[in-house]
Amino acid sequence: MQLGKDFVKALKQIEAEKGLPAEIITSSLEAAMVSAYKKYKNGNHDVEVHVSAAHGEISLSERYHIVEAVENPDAEWTLGQAKEKGYADAEPGDVIYVEVLPENFGRIAAQTARQVIIQRLKDAERQIIFNEFADHIGDLVTGSIFKAEGDQILVRVNDRTDALLPKEERISGEQYPPGERKKFLLLDVRKTTRGPRIVVSRTHPNLLKRLMELEIPEIGEGTVEIRAIVREAGTRAKIAVASLDVNVDPVGACVGNGGARIKSISEELGGERIDIIIWNNDPMQFARNALSPAKVTKIEPVLEQERSLRVYVRQDQLSLAIGKTGQNVRLAARLTGWKIDIKVIEPERLPTMQDLFEDIIRGSGESLWEDLPKS
Repeated sequence: MQLGKDFVKALKQIEAEKGLPAEIITSSLEAAMVSAYKKYKNGNHDVEVHVSAAHGEISLSERYHIVEAVENPDAEWTLGQAKEKGYADAEPGDVIYVEVLPENFGRIAAQTARQVIIQRLKDAERQIIFNEFADHIGDLVTGSIFKAEGDQILVRVNDRTDALLPKEERISGEQYPPGERKKFLLLDVRKTTRGPRIVVSRTHPNLLKRLMELEIPEIGEGTVEIRAIVREAGTRAKIAVASLDVNVDPVGACVGNGGARIKSISEELGGERIDIIIWNNDPMQFARNALSPAKVTKIEPVLEQERSLRVYVRQDQLSLAIGKTGQNVRLAARLTGWKIDIKVIEPERLPTMQDLFEDIIRGSGESLWEDLPKS
């Protein structure tokens, strides 16, 4: 049975353009033809199909098993039936192949071939997309806002692929007008019956990390390391950095001349404020750094509580240390992994004359009053 030159040409084109081997299509086509033939014959036949990709030909055979007692007449013969049909050399247990060329089956075969090719192309496209993104989870991707779909926004990340930006992965208050290009973190890739499900994020801490690796050469090269990072996306973040080169200031490298480097990253994240912190393996010094820009007067561990610190600041530093709605101390605690309790320390002052007089009275007042003349 001929599928024609067009079939052969289509197979070669698919193999060249889509990277889908002809063997995959032909094996799928053979399985589909078996199913189509059984429906066509409306029976329980044992069928074998071979497709020649080189010549566009199909051979279709019914198989008959030689048995003593027939249970399935569509696929079994007795020895006597086989001999009657001209198979004189048949023996019990043999399988006889009878090539068939059903009338009007050519149209069904061509239609089946078309459906199989279309489905295999879809499957191949989905597998290509999955492979393309599955190895890049956690990487930075750039995409343009495509459209909103319920609580999710679709982001076009290449010519044939859209990713989902779920509501929980969006920066609060950030606008996503169609056509606007933004950077995202590739969060997850999963296979589904409708194709790969690709999820991106604008809130994950690693988005900020990838942006810093991209914008700051010292981090990209490994001279400066990011040791810890926390975010409250869209408002504020803290990043602990360390330098592997004593001649490189990690904070200066991240901030850049006139703050240019950190400013461009902040603008990409909708104006998110980014604090660059010097990492320290001493938890008390690290906590002191993490509370920046507040100036800490004194810090001590809380012995009765595990991983807990008590931090003292002057009254004029209290609002900076706590931050708006407690954000600064909250991020510092997450960055260091220690609970931080902020206390105000009263400023020391020199004693006045009144203080000295009161001390004298308290120390010796009783005897002074006793020595006074009585009236």
